[in-house]
Amino acid sequence: MADELVHRVVDNGIATITLDSPHNRNALSRRLRHELLEALDGALADPEVRLIVLAHTGSVFCAGMDLKESRTEDARNQGINEVPQLVERVWTSPKPVIAKLAGPARAGGLGLVAAADIAVAAEEATFAFSEVRIGVVPAVISVTVLPRLHPRQAHELFLTGETFDARRAVEIGLLNSAVSAGELDAEVDRYARMLAKGAPNALAATKEMLRTPRPEDMRTDFANMLELSARHFASEEAAEGMRAFAEKRSPSWER
Repeated sequence: MADELVHRVVDNGIATITLDSPHNRNALSRRLRHELLEALDGALADPEVRLIVLAHTGSVFCAGMDLKESRTEDARNQGINEVPQLVERVWTSPKPVIAKLAGPARAGGLGLVAAADIAVAAEEATFAFSEVRIGVVPAVISVTVLPRLHPRQAHELFLTGETFDARRAVEIGLLNSAVSAGELDAEVDRYARMLAKGAPNALAATKEMLRTPRPEDMRTDFANMLELSARHFASEEAAEGMRAFAEKRSPSWER
């Protein structure tokens, strides 16, 4: 485990996946990308895991692509070609994902932050879409970042590459919460406890609903949502939840 760049530890239904490559600010090197994907797949396949916390060691959450590696690769073999699979795994995870940032995120690291369902950062953390300042485009990460941001804010920050703080990241929708460094663990635990109250299948279905484009026709939209609602009302999970509510006890999925 000491040689790993990504660690996965499961405790009480929570898989904590930790980026541990502080020597290069947890940049998305070839090795870290592969280990992170492996850790995510392991957490998704583990029936004991209810939710995932994406954390880090060192002072930086993730600096984006490893530019030292990128400079030695041609366009077809650029490491960025593997990032969509990684970010998509977080975005489409049926299990809720919390991003926990004690420090800055840049470029591709922001793609991971935006892909998470909940993102919490220490107030000291900073952010920047710095791609244009080195002559590239924040194209791949835009797939998950743009749904989070107001268009006016996206134009400003993508085009200027300006560094902004955690408070502004909350205001523009990139983060859910910014707290002092000493409160970071407690804030992540607060969200984890709330997420653990949700039924696993209902959480997965709700996540899918939230990321699925809605039809323009309201009648079609209502028909689809009625079918989804009816399917889950008739499930064993819902029956257990309603029994637990009537009996004033916790449902079976709460630990």
